[in-house]
Amino acid sequence: MSVQAKLCGLTSAAAVEASVKAGSAYAGFVFFDKSPRNVTPVQAAKLAADIPQEIQTVAVLVNPQDEVLDMLLQTFRPAFLQLHGDESPERVNTIRKQTGAKIIKALKVHAADDVARAGAYSAVADMLLFDAKAPEAALPGGNGLAFDWALLRHREFALPWFLSGGLHAGNVAEAVQKTGAVRVDVSSGIESGPGIKEPRLIREFMEVVNGL
Repeated sequence: MSVQAKLCGLTSAAAVEASVKAGSAYAGFVFFDKSPRNVTPVQAAKLAADIPQEIQTVAVLVNPQDEVLDMLLQTFRPAFLQLHGDESPERVNTIRKQTGAKIIKALKVHAADDVARAGAYSAVADMLLFDAKAPEAALPGGNGLAFDWALLRHREFALPWFLSGGLHAGNVAEAVQKTGAVRVDVSSGIESGPGIKEPRLIREFMEVVNGL
């Protein structure tokens, strides 16, 4: 199976166009006020209007309250909700039932115990995403940090999963080789500055991924 990529934190028409042309399989939009990649539901809906149906859209949220989800889904209907906070399996299941949405649950990884938590979500999520655990004062994701890829080596999970955290054109091939990932997620690795997606970096990243 070839490797698929999710380009996350898209905020501009230029970034969307570059992602589509380069062959991204997933397009991620961040709904988190503290992130430099934050967009409104109206902005996301407008950007997503230019995305072909075969590319799956993803709404990235952090510990969202019910009213936030309701407001989002009135305007923007993504293929997936990505829960990138500290959502418990019970909360993930509630969100899944209330929204009817497919769920990607992000897990923050520092040690083997963090990877082992994946099993708790196997019955309530549709996909998993393994990201580096951020420092206390940092944002939940998009920090350009990687974790020890050996923690995923030879591991099998009940759900399809993404590898995330510190990926860029220069290391994604090594990351895939060491983890066996067939889905990768990138955000800061295709930026020229915080929240500023660079079409050239998108093309370079996707050229590597498409060759894997």
